Amino acid sequence: MYLSSRQLKAMSGLMQTLAEPYGEREIRARVARQVLDLLDAQYFASYVWQPGPGRFDQRIDLNMDPANLMRYECHFQFHDPITLKMQSHRRAVRATDVMPQADLMRTEFFNDFLARDGLHWGVNLYAWDGPSNIGDLRVWRDRRHGNFSDEDLKLLDLLRPALVTALRQAQTREPTAAPRRLAGPGGPPDPGAALSAREREVAELAALGLADKEIARRLGLSPATVRTHLDHVFRKLGVDRRGKLAHCLRD
Repeated sequence: MYLSSRQLKAMSGLMQTLAEPYGEREIRARVARQVLDLLDAQYFASYVWQPGPGRFDQRIDLNMDPANLMRYECHFQFHDPITLKMQSHRRAVRATDVMPQADLMRTEFFNDFLARDGLHWGVNLYAWDGPSNIGDLRVWRDRRHGNFSDEDLKLLDLLRPALVTALRQAQTREPTAAPRRLAGPGGPPDPGAALSAREREVAELAALGLADKEIARRLGLSPATVRTHLDHVFRKLGVDRRGKLAHCLRD
């Protein structure tokens, strides 16, 4: 397989990232930009499958609208004609491998979710640890960049063993959180879902009016990780905007 200098640099960075002892969310956040560079793509999202409730959560994203992703989490993932089909594959798989593009473009999922952010061509890679799907990488291009090639799939499949190992090891380093009910934005708080130390740090800075990029700089995180922490804070506290955080944090 021939790799361009750009691809070699991205693959080297990915392997280095996956060899470091990062936490599970930080791994997925750090690989986001590198995967986009590797595949010359524009959009990235990553979720973890929760088999009990039958849903994806713990989102990481890059270059996507958080409000649109919230619509996915609340509605479209339950009306999604491609993702569960793609999840059944234990290798990199294109959206067009499970549904013809013309058929996908006629769905509500495409027109009211994917197209809102400009997503047109997609490829997913799922990290399977035995019977457990412990994370995924969802990579999308806009219409003008064209579909992913067989060579792109091979690149992701080369990455897969290191990704599975990194996520598995991260899970052994992190305490397993007790199952909890997540409140929707603006809904009632979940008294059993206390903020983690990192979530409180992010929330306190957000309550002061700092933007995601500034919070990321101060805490040494990626902006995608900051947004993920804020999503969890909003759900746990039952608020729907930053202006309400200061009051909740004082309680």
